[in-house]
Amino acid sequence: MQVSQVKDKDLIIQYLEGNHKAFEILLNRHRNKIYTSIYLFVKDRDLAEDIFQDVFIKIIDTLRKGKYNHEGKFLQWAMRISYNMCVDHFRREKRRTKVSPSETFDIFDVLESKDDNRETAIIKNQLHTKVRELVDQLPPEQREVVILRHYADMSFKEISQLTQVSINTALGRMRYALINMRKMIESKKMQLV
Repeated sequence: MQVSQVKDKDLIIQYLEGNHKAFEILLNRHRNKIYTSIYLFVKDRDLAEDIFQDVFIKIIDTLRKGKYNHEGKFLQWAMRISYNMCVDHFRREKRRTKVSPSETFDIFDVLESKDDNRETAIIKNQLHTKVRELVDQLPPEQREVVILRHYADMSFKEISQLTQVSINTALGRMRYALINMRKMIESKKMQLV
């Protein structure tokens, strides 16, 4: 059986039986989504890396203590832990950081895309920058839903569970986020193409 076909649940069982390679596979399978969601919340590369490491330390501790149940999906559980750690960080710090132009990390470097010619790549990069600026200007609840839906690829059901709001509230926040982004585009007379 290929590694990609092994379910998360089976990798966890193998890890608990002493196969450390199984956890490495699990980590690599979900690394980009979890790190990306953390980075989009904290907007600081070093802090995102620290929280990411803390998330996996907590995951390992929980697995070793036998407190993980297989009813939920591993990724959603891990995303919940990362979300909670980000919220905890902001509660402790009482501040939000902004991405500075000098940052070397770009979220779109993590996301997979097919090879484009240079012109298409430049256009995409400009478009991504404009969209990122719009998302950054949204109210926190709306920004959170956009990030989880489009960058972390979570369903509205998963978002509602993660943020502890109803599905209708999550859908409403997305709707208002899109309305607000359209208003910003119109008011600034932005061209997204």
